[in-house]
Amino acid sequence: MFGNPRYPTYQVFLAAAIAALITMVIMPLFIKMMRHEGVGQQIRADGPQQHLIKQGTPTMGGVVMLAAVIVTCMIQARWTADLKLAVAATLATGSLGLLDDIESVAHKRSLGLTPSQKMAGLVLISVAFCLAAINMCGVSPAIRFPGGFMIDLGILTTSLAVGGTTISIPWLYVFFVFLLMAGLSNAVNLTDGLDGLAGGCSFGVMMAMSMVAFRYDEVNLSIFAASIAGACVGFLWFNGHPASIFMGDTGSLSLGAAFAALAVLTKTEVTSLIMGGLFIIEALSVIIQVASFKLTHKRVFLMAPIHHHFEKLGWDEDKVVLRFWIVAAAFAVLGFALYFKLG
Repeated sequence: MFGNPRYPTYQVFLAAAIAALITMVIMPLFIKMMRHEGVGQQIRADGPQQHLIKQGTPTMGGVVMLAAVIVTCMIQARWTADLKLAVAATLATGSLGLLDDIESVAHKRSLGLTPSQKMAGLVLISVAFCLAAINMCGVSPAIRFPGGFMIDLGILTTSLAVGGTTISIPWLYVFFVFLLMAGLSNAVNLTDGLDGLAGGCSFGVMMAMSMVAFRYDEVNLSIFAASIAGACVGFLWFNGHPASIFMGDTGSLSLGAAFAALAVLTKTEVTSLIMGGLFIIEALSVIIQVASFKLTHKRVFLMAPIHHHFEKLGWDEDKVVLRFWIVAAAFAVLGFALYFKLG
């Protein structure tokens, strides 16, 4: 472990710097390899016309980001049960995203795995994560709100004896964690539609989650979150407009899963939804658009997700990204501030 363990804040900030450096060093080689292999992003035919020029841009940059996070945690953190579980959930979801990216590239289309295949994968990952968090990490099946109000979702719990070990299955909390992890994974995935948008928004959220984990006395989870934030910075060097590479579903799905895992393990499930408010807005814009069109055959937005709506209004891509970064940072700060009211 680099640095002095007596100064954990130093360890956290150093983790962000190491992850950023690793990402920035490896990414050019990865981009070169992707170009050589002809692995490029497939762009939606019904998307903004100015995005068609991005067709063929190397993708799956999330692979490098995940590698940087793992190496950084190996260098900086102690592999506690909580950290192992957070990393496992992130890698599992990243692997699901990688399959989606490979399917998309192989068939030369913007859609990879089918929605049912993605959902099945997210169900398995989120349920396994929740049961492990409850039975291995001692996570309480309750959610807390700002101000101290709490809802116990463990009232419907089944206990199973397996090989001399009792496994608790709090059904309501398992379902809640599935909604949280699947929802945030898809929300970040939907946000990843403009150069630098998902990476920049995730940086602010992960820095806030790093501070939350630190205050929760989970330094190793704080290092994990900071390393993700650092990897986002390193990625943004190459993903800024015009992007040289995209993170793909490998990156976006894993970022959302890591966010959800941190929220569960630090018991900030509710305030995490505030911290990730920009992601929630992006997802809601798609839900509203689809529901409105099916019910009334009219669209609420010029195009969904909502970042494309502002492009259709005439905003430059850089302007949309910058302003969305500001909104995402504001939500992250607000959620972090409300977190202090939980005590």
